Amino acid sequence: MTKTDLSDIYRDYIACLNKQDWPKLGQFVDDEVIHNGRRLGLSGYRKMLERDFAEIPDLYFNVQMLISDPPYIASRLGFDCTPKESFLGLPVNGRRVSFAENVIYEFGDKKIVEVWSVIDKAAIEAQL
Repeated sequence: MTKTDLSDIYRDYIACLNKQDWPKLGQFVDDEVIHNGRRLGLSGYRKMLERDFAEIPDLYFNVQMLISDPPYIASRLGFDCTPKESFLGLPVNGRRVSFAENVIYEFGDKKIVEVWSVIDKAAIEAQL
């Protein structure tokens, strides 16, 4: 898989998330996906994302930086959103916050098999 092919797949995955097109998620995420060292599987990964959108109704994944080095993608995702209640243990409670997530994905057979994610919690704390 070329760098461009992998980048295109990743951008289609992000579009799937932003549309909340959950039936299509399995086209991008492996049935046995691991997230931050925990095997969630596709159903657990979907539940995690559905919960994120329930807690943050205006959630939108904005790709700010993308580096493709097959089988890996590194991305910096930007968020400007309004979590309804607490977020990452912080009392956001409906205030608009901006933050970034740095995430690395490993792909196998054109699907995400593992995800390593770090959210900039300090940026959120500084806004509260």
